[in-house]
Amino acid sequence: MSSWIEMLPVENATGALKDAYELAKTPAGTVDNVMRVHSQRPHTMVGHLTLYRSVLHHSENTLPLWFLEAVGVYTSLLNKCEYSFTHHCENMRRLLKDDKRAKDIESALQDQSPERCFKGKELALISYTGILTSTPGEVSASDVESAKSLGATDGEILEVNQVCAYFCYSNRTLNGLGVTLSGDSVGYYTK
Repeated sequence: MSSWIEMLPVENATGALKDAYELAKTPAGTVDNVMRVHSQRPHTMVGHLTLYRSVLHHSENTLPLWFLEAVGVYTSLLNKCEYSFTHHCENMRRLLKDDKRAKDIESALQDQSPERCFKGKELALISYTGILTSTPGEVSASDVESAKSLGATDGEILEVNQVCAYFCYSNRTLNGLGVTLSGDSVGYYTK
């Protein structure tokens, strides 16, 4: 079982569900369980997919995609979401094209010691991610000002904010419905 609720098969889909599955196909032509779990309500799949693409894959984002994936990895680690952690750690690794650096980042984030791999603006943005994920009510202007003082623009801070917020939403969807990696091809990008 790939989730605690029934996920309708891709191959038998018709109507709105078939359309949603077509939109949700990965570059490999598969539909991951993170989207399939929405099959009972295809409109929520479309909404989830729209949010995901707008915060992580929009052409107007300026932060490197590997770094935005790292934000998702850290958020998922802090939320104890094995599904997103596994997928997006692989995405980060593929985008970095540097296995040692990817392993070092993964280890530092798992230890909640991002300072081992990040500095300056990147460290401030990852630290902001940690606070926003774990204690959102404690985020303060000084967290944003710290990132700004190290060169982060308002737009970059918003990008990190939205990626973190998206992953909090997605992590709760996945954890709350018991979604597993069973049957998924891990990683979005080609090797």
